[in-house]
Amino acid sequence: METTVEKPRVQKAYETRRIRKVAVLGAGVMGSRIACHFANIGAEVLLMDIAPKELSPEEQAKGLTLESPEVRNRIVKAAFENTLKAKPAALYNEKFASRIKLGNFEDNMPEIASADWIIEVVVERLDIKQKVFEQVEKYRKKGTLITSNTSGIPIRMMAEGRSDDFKAHFCGTHFFNPPRYLKLLEIIPTEHTKPEVVEFLMDYGAQILGKTTVLCKDTPAFIANRVGVYAIMDALHTIEAMGLSVEAVDKLTGPVLGRPKSATFRTLDVVGLDTMILVANGLSQNVPHDESKEAFRLPKSLEFLKEKNWLGDKSGQGYYKKDKETKEIFALDLKTFEYKPQEKVKFKALEATKMIDKVKERLPVLIKSDDQAGEFYRKTFASLFAYVANRIPEIADHLYQIDDAVCAGFGWEVGPFETWDTIGIEYGCQIIQEAGKKVAPWVQEMLAAGNTSFYKLENGKQLYYDIPSKSYKPIQKSGEIIILDNIRKTNKVWGNAGSTLFDLGDGILGLEFHTKMNSIGAEVIEGINRAIEIAEKDFRGLVIGSNAENFSAGANLAMLMMFAIEQEWDEINLMIAQFQKTMMRARYSAIPVVTAPAGLALGGGCELNLHADHIHAHAETYMGLVEFGVGLIPAGGGSKEMTLRVSDSFQEGDVEFNNLQTAFMNIATAKVATSAHEAMEMGYLRKSDTIGLNRAFHLAEAKAKAIELAEMGYTQPKQREDIKVLGRSALATLKAGIVGMLYGNYISEHDAKIAEKLAYVMTGGDLTSPQLVSEQYLLDLEREAFLSLCGEKKTLERIQSILTTGKPLRN
Repeated sequence: METTVEKPRVQKAYETRRIRKVAVLGAGVMGSRIACHFANIGAEVLLMDIAPKELSPEEQAKGLTLESPEVRNRIVKAAFENTLKAKPAALYNEKFASRIKLGNFEDNMPEIASADWIIEVVVERLDIKQKVFEQVEKYRKKGTLITSNTSGIPIRMMAEGRSDDFKAHFCGTHFFNPPRYLKLLEIIPTEHTKPEVVEFLMDYGAQILGKTTVLCKDTPAFIANRVGVYAIMDALHTIEAMGLSVEAVDKLTGPVLGRPKSATFRTLDVVGLDTMILVANGLSQNVPHDESKEAFRLPKSLEFLKEKNWLGDKSGQGYYKKDKETKEIFALDLKTFEYKPQEKVKFKALEATKMIDKVKERLPVLIKSDDQAGEFYRKTFASLFAYVANRIPEIADHLYQIDDAVCAGFGWEVGPFETWDTIGIEYGCQIIQEAGKKVAPWVQEMLAAGNTSFYKLENGKQLYYDIPSKSYKPIQKSGEIIILDNIRKTNKVWGNAGSTLFDLGDGILGLEFHTKMNSIGAEVIEGINRAIEIAEKDFRGLVIGSNAENFSAGANLAMLMMFAIEQEWDEINLMIAQFQKTMMRARYSAIPVVTAPAGLALGGGCELNLHADHIHAHAETYMGLVEFGVGLIPAGGGSKEMTLRVSDSFQEGDVEFNNLQTAFMNIATAKVATSAHEAMEMGYLRKSDTIGLNRAFHLAEAKAKAIELAEMGYTQPKQREDIKVLGRSALATLKAGIVGMLYGNYISEHDAKIAEKLAYVMTGGDLTSPQLVSEQYLLDLEREAFLSLCGEKKTLERIQSILTTGKPLRN
């Protein structure tokens, strides 16, 4: 009989050492936030800073001394409390703050002996860092990781004079602020750093911290800041020469290019002009052989703002200024250096790309436009293309490392080399030469050899052009990545205008939405039903998710509005019934259904997740039943499902009404979880659901969960008929609370009407006593309530406001 030998599991690099306790040295803006992110992943954290050298007036008045315990940690405590108050929140859940212990360098430094990783985040001065490392060497146990978050000081200089073991385990780990939200983690080893330490940090950063880890060389500003700051400074000089306005540039360099809404000048104000000036000046002094170092010279506008000490948000004004009385935002005139009202911006290039949704399809049109916007794009992209090509191998060995670093660090959707690919390498070379710059020799050689792109797809895998070998190689990542665009042509199973089915391999089917904001309309409903039908026949599991920024912003309200205006109540009833039926089919299919939400999962998008067998949520998932904001209640099974979950939560001795009230209030206030961890606390995720941190691996992790459920012997569940509802007494109590809110002017009369209908559904209606009811009973109640609200004038006004302005109306 033939036997098969199972291959032994290969240990991953991030599993080679355990990180249980982390010591963060320095509690400033970055240190406190890095501490919070390690707390987010469950690590025990010791956050330290200096002990005060003198008493504050308040401490003197209390008769305290420098030896008093509350004085010793005053600096670290104040810094940490500021971080906890800051928005956006540094922690996934405020309770995670308990994982962080505060201390000071004098009293608590011995405790680093029990740390698995020590991270230095003190002030950017080499002498101070070296003094801290001298202290660290006294207590650090051999083999412990020791890294620095410096953004400007050479890593090799900080390790001078340290022991061999220190040097072997020392590395730069440059997080970008805020660490919870920005994806980039630059890893910068020295010649003494052990290769296994580098491999561990690269993998741990990606797999556990959820970062895009990029291996960097120990060069000034590393990769992201070197390229990103160059792009900004070069653009500032181009703007000055072309006479463009602040508001025009921010219109041209924001979302239209797949970059953050803050674009150029708003980003500078938020980051702080002093920070940009410091980095630019540092680069100007430290890159003597950089052919484009002149770009780091400060333009007139930055010199003016520096002189005035108008440093952006931190000083109340910079390139923008907000009038305190009128709240109007003024922009700096770059010719007169006076503030003026913002003008409406109009460019032919922007008009031509209004209907192009995909950034990569938009870029060639923008760059080749024959207006002033096109000229601006050609000049700035020509400089950027020439610059990044010349930085290899100075700052990175591989071109994809530059794209990864800039995209993850600055929030660009498309990196410099990817952008160059979209317009064609030859055209890119043409605009470089027209700008009076030189094309890097390796690019010319690449073209001469017949290679016409920096990246290409082969069998669904993305390859990059490897300069040393002059061939294409697969991009190396720390885990499995599923990019749907890469398999769109080869693995498509079915599709319509709003959804596509993919064979993800290993017997798992994938369903992607691609409507605007992934809203759920007729095409998506058809897609869900077809996906389950096909999966039950030919696959062993279904994953619903995509690579898009948001899972789903909810149901498409436009069709509902049209039917409501025309009073087509039967059509609305059928539409809701179909939605409910689809959600229930997802819940009670013959194969496991796994959803992979990330970003927004609102309204109908939340309801779909609630009916999955398993949710693998990205940590940055913002989930909620928000129908109340448009004058409705959740009727795609959301009200039913939360009532069911409340029923399942009842324990002997509980005050059952309290559980119901909490779920009711979450829906009645349209509360949205600010993280997946908060969604779990609110009951939208179950304890059995999982949370991932790295978007790159998210679909692959969801697929692995679907395989696991299938291999465990998945059995189709049976619809529930044992849901405990509390009936008339609970309904009366909820109504009393609603009346109190109304009389206190906390809610409007229409809010009260919606709330009463929601209360009716979640208590099971007009039942004389608590009873067990079926899912279908609750679905019928929520559908009836939803239908009645569609006939309300104030509900239609709320829907119209969302559709026309995007803003909720409180009427």
